[in-house]
Amino acid sequence: MMMKQGLLAAWLAALSVCSMAAESVYLSAPRMPSMQRVSAANNEREYRLDAARHFYDAYSPRVYKGRLPPLIHAVLVLEMTVDANGVTKSVRVVRGPSHAPEVTAAVIEMISRASPLPVPAKLGDEVTYTEIWLVHKDGRFQLDALTEGQN
Repeated sequence: MMMKQGLLAAWLAALSVCSMAAESVYLSAPRMPSMQRVSAANNEREYRLDAARHFYDAYSPRVYKGRLPPLIHAVLVLEMTVDANGVTKSVRVVRGPSHAPEVTAAVIEMISRASPLPVPAKLGDEVTYTEIWLVHKDGRFQLDALTEGQN
């Protein structure tokens, strides 16, 4: 019984350390450009590319370079609404990884920290688009709009 409690305590301590490490990997501060960009996009598909480039610029050390491995840690499908000023109004999880809810929370926090996004000048009061976040187990990511594919 005593050995089981010791193992449980060790496992919980390890889990706590892993959780804190994952949090620090996912919640690194974005590197924001000095001036907010204005998107020349004429539709949601074009704006999605501009927004993806914005996230890549903001989190350049966190972008997975090259082709992703065949199995990745998490896939998130998110629907985002951005207002006329580029401020993220809402993020709706269309599909999230049930095995890694911390990844969903971290990606939503990353989106919030990277706001404002490029101004959708030609798209009216707001633009809503869907993006797929592909997250490696080490916290690096690619966005489907700019992915280099998988091995």
